[in-house]
Amino acid sequence: MSKTMKALVLREHGDLDQLSVVNDYPRPEVKPGHVVIRVGASSFNYHDVFTVKGMPGIKVPMPVIIGLDMAGEIVEIGEGVEGWSTGDRVLVNPLCPGVGLMGEMLDGGMAEYCVVSAGQLIRMPSDVSYVDAASLPVAYGTAHRMLVTHNTIKKGDKVLILGASGGVGTGCVMLAKQMGCEVIACAGSQDKLDRLKELGADHVVNYREEDFSKWAIAQFGKPQRRNYDGGVDVLINFTGGDTWIPSLKCVKRGGSILTCGATAGHDPKEDLRYIWSFELKIIGSNSFYDDNLAALMDMIQEGTLKPVVDKVVPLEEAAEGLRLIRDREVMGKVVVTP
Repeated sequence: MSKTMKALVLREHGDLDQLSVVNDYPRPEVKPGHVVIRVGASSFNYHDVFTVKGMPGIKVPMPVIIGLDMAGEIVEIGEGVEGWSTGDRVLVNPLCPGVGLMGEMLDGGMAEYCVVSAGQLIRMPSDVSYVDAASLPVAYGTAHRMLVTHNTIKKGDKVLILGASGGVGTGCVMLAKQMGCEVIACAGSQDKLDRLKELGADHVVNYREEDFSKWAIAQFGKPQRRNYDGGVDVLINFTGGDTWIPSLKCVKRGGSILTCGATAGHDPKEDLRYIWSFELKIIGSNSFYDDNLAALMDMIQEGTLKPVVDKVVPLEEAAEGLRLIRDREVMGKVVVTP
């Protein structure tokens, strides 16, 4: 058995040219309480862009193999691990309690093998592929927790989703539609809007050509302070930045703004007058848990959910796959197979 493996390695923060595929990275050794998996697939998230660039207050140990999301097959089992066998197919919850995220504080999934704490393993149903499973944790798991676990949307709600073409966004579109909502999906190109319609969006808005907030007011009426007319019931905004105040302006009295991130800036201008005048609820949702991921895999097996995968690329092309995520040139997920 070879003691080395192929991996996508980050050795210092910077642009994507700091990533390199190497063929001689030390293969991980099994240790007590852990297993080694042969990675079947790993997927990128916008978080990986931040990891490469560097984030204030987070010291990433270098070198590190990036990639939070991964699924694979157990090939070695460490001392003290019970309930698992070699050959078992598993999805990995990327959060290692007490340590941090895989692909950031620990080597992640963009490699042929990965060592994982047994407590992070989730058994995969037989009919779920590695590609589909690896698409789930950060994107679809976050969407599922934000909408389903927190019970934030209901049948008949008008739900406007910013950034609808990304991983979290496509998850929100499909889940909201399944729950009987009227879905408004915002994206930046006609091709993405067409594909969002295919996913079930009732309305689509090109935010590069039209102000989404003004569109919502024109379509549903201006929100009223003394009654509940006008506006959307729920607005999903994990973008932040310049989209925040326009979001406040098009949500109906008593409505909700859901947030689970801030890809365009975490410190936007604020206007508290809209929050109190329209009795708005700002609801945050952080991360995901095993029950979210297990529920999503059950949905895939039942045929009620199919993760949106834009591209599946080999490890040698992984850096280009992350560039597509960074530059918002994809619809849904980019998955890497080693």
